[in-house]
Amino acid sequence: MLLDGPSTATDLADRLGHAPAGVRRSLAMLVDRGLVQATDRPPFGPAPAPRRGRPSLVYSLTPAGRASFSQGYDDLALHALRFLDRSQGDDAVRAFARERAERLLASRPLPTRDAARVAPLIAEAFTEAGYAATVEAPGELGPTIQICQHTCPVVDAAAEFPALCEEETAAMSRVMGRHVMRLATLAKGDGVCTTVIPLEPTEVPASLDRKVRT
Repeated sequence: MLLDGPSTATDLADRLGHAPAGVRRSLAMLVDRGLVQATDRPPFGPAPAPRRGRPSLVYSLTPAGRASFSQGYDDLALHALRFLDRSQGDDAVRAFARERAERLLASRPLPTRDAARVAPLIAEAFTEAGYAATVEAPGELGPTIQICQHTCPVVDAAAEFPALCEEETAAMSRVMGRHVMRLATLAKGDGVCTTVIPLEPTEVPASLDRKVRT
């Protein structure tokens, strides 16, 4: 679930090669421990199509479940940002966040601004940086696509310093030539970071229109 996102017991059983009944027992234990949650629909993306019979539960990690994975990098980032904030102030924190976001996106050549072609490249860059990112269908949001980050290596740092998330979003707007929107973030307690990207170019606000350094 960390890499593949919300899944039904049947989906997990197919991937693991186990019987669905055994997987459901394991999931029930994880739910009892507060590491996994079971819902009628995924925490992001389109609702499942109507079907006869009892709908399958969708299982996803809770914040406690994600925190059970190693987050040593997050602890280091949090301490470094606190020091930077104390010694040089908020402007220095934002400048760091901006450069970090630009370097992350510069790790992939983006020869076009075609959202459908660029979004998978951005998702690859995020995944290599530890975000387990995927490109998802837009659901009912019109001619858009979504980049979903299923985990975040700096989630605690981002919760205390929102500039990390804000500058990632701003960098995506600049390289894609359109105004993208973050609808949810792990740092705010949501089940996934969701960035909605219009398929057609839109005006990028002047505050975001800074050239990405490569």
